[in-house]
Amino acid sequence: MATGRTHRPATRSRGIPEATVARLPLYLRALTALSERSVPTVSSEELAAAAGVNSAKLRKDFSYLGSYGTRGVGYDVEYLVYQISRELGLTQDWPVVIVGIGNLGAALANYGGFASRGFRVAALIDADPAMAGKPVAGIPVQHTDDLEKIIEDNGVSIGVIATPAGAAQQVCDRLVAAGVTSILNFAPTVLSVPDGVDVRKVDLSIELQILAFHEQRKAGEETPAGDGVLPAAASRGATADDSADQGPDGDVPAVMPA
Repeated sequence: MATGRTHRPATRSRGIPEATVARLPLYLRALTALSERSVPTVSSEELAAAAGVNSAKLRKDFSYLGSYGTRGVGYDVEYLVYQISRELGLTQDWPVVIVGIGNLGAALANYGGFASRGFRVAALIDADPAMAGKPVAGIPVQHTDDLEKIIEDNGVSIGVIATPAGAAQQVCDRLVAAGVTSILNFAPTVLSVPDGVDVRKVDLSIELQILAFHEQRKAGEETPAGDGVLPAAASRGATADDSADQGPDGDVPAVMPA
């Protein structure tokens, strides 16, 4: 089986928008559920509803893949699973290292969804000498002193950072220097990386703050008129130019990419 370091997903001459790439995993999740129920075909409307998008956007996204459904029949589920998996690079074996084996890192190590989606946890790494050798999810934890050798020996190009914020940048720098070119960052800090290195940030506190904003807005909308509460748009100084804040497909992104 190919490894992540020696083989990259096939690239297409036409570019696929980042917004479309971000939705491909949603389609794949919905399609996988259909496949597990032995559903042979699905309409764009049904698949869009399962993925939480509108059907016009779905059809546009699939046009970038060169995939068009058959009128009156829909899309072939198994073929789309393969096509999207290939586009995302999931038909390969991607070795991953997780750095920082605290509560979050241990939870990630125990997550069973990695292997079924093309990712193999090649190593768990932590700075605490007391953790060295202890098995987590059946994998012995290794010390950060060996980080570079671990990456080289396992051909790793994807690193997961689950360290405290103060240690994250130093870990990131070492990962990049050792050859890692993609990083999933769970540490509550913004990482600085050179060109050619991709970072995706997962910050649970930010997600909760966004939910709090929407809860507050809903509470404001429920307040009877005349109570001195401005509509959400007015309270933030909204103008006719607010469309400038929209994403590439006209949607205001809930979370900005790192």
